[in-house]
Parts: sequence; C-alpha cells; structure tokens
Amino acid sequence: MEIKDIHKIEKQAYKKSHGELTRIGMALFFMVAVLGYSFITSGGVPNNLFLAIATVFGAYMAMNIGANDVANNVGPAVGSKALTMTGAIIIAMIFEASGAIIAGGDVVSTIKNGIIDIDKFGQQSDTFIWAMMAALLAAALWLNMATFARAPVSTTHSIVGGVMGAGIAAAGFEIVNWGTMGAIVGSWIISPVIGGVVAAAFLFAIKKTIIFQENKIAASLKWVPVYVSIMAWAFVTYLVLKGLKHIWPKFLTLINDWFFTVEIVDKPTMLQASTIGLIVAIISFFLVKASLRRRLPKLNNDRESINILFTIPLIFAAALLSFAHGANDVANAIGPLAAIHDAVMTGGINAKAGIPFWVMAVGAFGIALGLGLYGPRLIRTVGGEITELDQMRAFSIAMAAAITVIIASQLGLPVSSTHIAIGGVFGVGFLREWMDKSSSLKQEIERDKQEIQEEKRLLSALRSELNMLLDKKQKSAADYQRITQLYSSIDREKDTLKKAKKVLKKEKKSLYVKRDIVRKIITAWLITVPAAAVLSASLFYMIKGIMN
Repeated sequence: MEIKDIHKIEKQAYKKSHGELTRIGMALFFMVAVLGYSFITSGGVPNNLFLAIATVFGAYMAMNIGANDVANNVGPAVGSKALTMTGAIIIAMIFEASGAIIAGGDVVSTIKNGIIDIDKFGQQSDTFIWAMMAALLAAALWLNMATFARAPVSTTHSIVGGVMGAGIAAAGFEIVNWGTMGAIVGSWIISPVIGGVVAAAFLFAIKKTIIFQENKIAASLKWVPVYVSIMAWAFVTYLVLKGLKHIWPKFLTLINDWFFTVEIVDKPTMLQASTIGLIVAIISFFLVKASLRRRLPKLNNDRESINILFTIPLIFAAALLSFAHGANDVANAIGPLAAIHDAVMTGGINAKAGIPFWVMAVGAFGIALGLGLYGPRLIRTVGGEITELDQMRAFSIAMAAAITVIIASQLGLPVSSTHIAIGGVFGVGFLREWMDKSSSLKQEIERDKQEIQEEKRLLSALRSELNMLLDKKQKSAADYQRITQLYSSIDREKDTLKKAKKVLKKEKKSLYVKRDIVRKIITAWLITVPAAAVLSASLFYMIKGIMN
C-alpha cells in the first residue's frame, strides 16, 4: 500500500470519528439542557431529582425513536430517489416535530396500551416512579442497540416491553394484562402480513393498469389520478383518525364558529374522517388530471417516465406519515415521563396525566434531533438494503402504511406502523420475485445448494478413505499411489466447493429480497418485547437497590 493511500484512509477515519463525536456532543448537549430546565422548573418540589433524571431518559428515548422509527416513513422515498437523504431528513424533522406539538395531545395514558394495572402499585408512588424510569431507559437502550444493528423495530413494542418488565419486577406477574399482551404478540404477525399484502396489491394494480399497457402515457392519464386520489383519501382519513384525534374538539368548535352546528365529540369517527378524506380525494383527482394533461406530452412512453409521476405524491406521503407518526409515537417517549411528572407533582398515581408543553417539546425536538443525527443508518436499510425500490414501489408501501392502519383501527386490531411499513417493503420485493419469470433464479439456487451438498458428501468420503489408508500399518505401493491420488482429489474438491459457494452467494445477492436482512429484522421483532422487559426489570432492581 502506497503512502498516499494510507494518508487517505487516515483522513477518512479521522473525518468519520470527528463526525461521530460531533453527533454524540449534540445529543449530550440536548440531554444536559433538558436536565437543567427540569431542575429550574421543578425546584423545591419533593423528588424533583427523579423528575430531572426521568426527563433525561425521556429525551434519550425520543432521540432513539427519531433514529429508528422515522426511517419507516421516509426510507422508501429515499430508496426510490424521490427524495435525497438531506431532503428527507429536513421534511421528516419538520413534520415529526409539528405532529408531536400540534396534535400530540394534552393528555396521554401514563401506561401504554393499559398493559399493567396501576392499582397494584397502591399508594407506593416512589415504586411507580422507579418502574416508569426503568421502562423508559430500557426501551431507549433497546432501540439504541437495534439502531446500531440496523434493525428497524417497533418503538411501541419497546416501551410495552419496558413497562411490562418493570411492572412485573415491582408487583409480580399478576400486574400484567395478559389479554392485551396476547393481542400485541398477535400484531407481530398481523401487521407485516397485512402491510405486505396491501403494498403488493397496489403495485400489482399499477403494473397491470399502466406498466404492462402498450400506451403507457394514455394509461397514466386514466389511472394515475385514481391512485393519487385513493392515496389522498387514505392519508387524510389516516391523519384525521390517528394524527388529529387530540385536537378534534377544537376543530369542531372552529367549524361551528364558521359554518354550521355539529356535535362536539372527543375524537373523530370513521365516517367523519373518511368524509373529509373523500372531499380531499375528489379535489386531488381533478388537480392531478389537469397537471398530467400538461406534463404527459413531454414524457416518453416508458417505465422511467411513469415513475416520475409518482414522485410528488410520494413526497407528500412521507410528510404526512411523519406528521401522524410524530402525533402518535411521541407518547412512547413522554407517556412514562408524563406519568413521572404527574406522580412527582401530585404525589399520586393516575391512569391519565396532563402534559406540560415543555414535556411535549422534549419529545418533539428529541425525535427530530435523533432523526437528524442517526436517522440515515436505518433510512438506508429500509430504503435500499431489503429490496430495490423505485417511486411506484415506494408509493405502494406508503399506501399500505395508511390503509392498513385504517383497516386495523376499524377491526380493533393492534398493529405496529413499523411492522406495516417493513411488511410493505417485503411485499413489493416478493411480488417482484414472483412476477419475474427469471425467478428460475430461485430454481438455480436450489440446484446449486444440492450440488454443494453432493460436493461436501464426496469430500467427506475422500477424507474418510484417506484417513483409513493413513491408519494402515502395512501399506503397499498401490496404497501410496492411492494416497497421492486422494490428496490431489481432495484439493480439487475443495476448490470446486469454494467456487460453488461463491456462485451461490452471488445468486443469493441477485434475489429481489435479501433473506439475511429479512431474518435479522424478524428476529429483532420477536425479541423486542422480551428483551426490553428483561432489561427493564434489571434496571428497576438496580434503581430500587440504590434507593434502598
């Protein structure tokens, strides 16, 4: 290696380490800032030290949500080249923070999904505070480890596992609502399957109605407005149901002041949400139709040109998904923190707690900061390392994310947005494999696997024969000649086996869905709740030991 190459490597290593130190420094600065603010605002309150430490844990959790979970919203858009990494991060940071602050809610459940019975704590507010602190830190640590391993996991499942583990450590197994836990376990299967099926169905429909048509331009004019209007309906309905539920009464009050009288209710119904979505969908249909009449004459009659038409809808999808995610998943960071704040300030334990604006801000800006600092790692995984994405495939995944949540909410099924999005990526990848007739590639892989097994058996037989001859005490000239031949044959077989393995590895890389990454992600999903629970229980005992 030449001196200039060594200098180049050293320069790259320095740049990488310097960048990492900068990221760590910014994260630490944020946590120190929220620590200081918590002390200032809660000075003189008993147990304010617990609140200050919990605030740091909440900030750490929020940053890890941004680093891991937000990749599901913008990863497909980046992988399809609809957005640059920088553009995606800027959009996601703005809309995640906006969703958390505008629609994050004035009140949250202190125990996520009601998985434990807080009455089991009795009047032991200190024990409750320790349990929530352990849950928050355990969930954040697990997300941190998953992000480092490039495994997108559910932040909801992480905090559920944390709360469950700390609850069991504090009050025994009877504290857990096992029916709710069973439903959460069921969501591990339901979420990715529905997401994958819906994404594959939309991609198949786009291919059949546009890509496989001889006149793709005419087909686009007919069908693209339909798909975009369906997207508009799905996303507006999804946004109203999931992202705007906390400000729905205020919205209805505004409607009453301006237009007509409606009954003020706490949250929107499916009919109300879908009606608003339908109005936006109709408007979107005519706007897209008019835009296409101007654009299509300038485009070529090929797949690349059609892909371009889905770019802007995909950017809107990424932004809306980020807004809804910020509104919903900020509770994973601030729910336990709000519970601790309420317990410290009131000295009691409540099922629901009000959220001071500064607590909401910790969650909102923590998510945005975590995304900006560490989000690219998971965005690359979701956007390009599982399967190759273009705008049509990414559009189908975004559609699956919105529609699956709507279906699941109406059926009362607990689903994970992370699992839905990744399931959508799996779905479009496997559809491509199924539709591509050169998926004879899979047959070649199986054939090569069998050949490798045959080579291994032959190599084993040759070695056994060689060992038997070597063990012979009295060897004839023919034995020595055979030994020489066996050594030569074994060397040849080793070489053949090595080449066959290389061919197989290359063929596996050519598959549309990378099996190794799929296995890693599914494994991470399966162990998220138990891993977070064990970690949380351990942290609870540690905190309890320190305090006693």
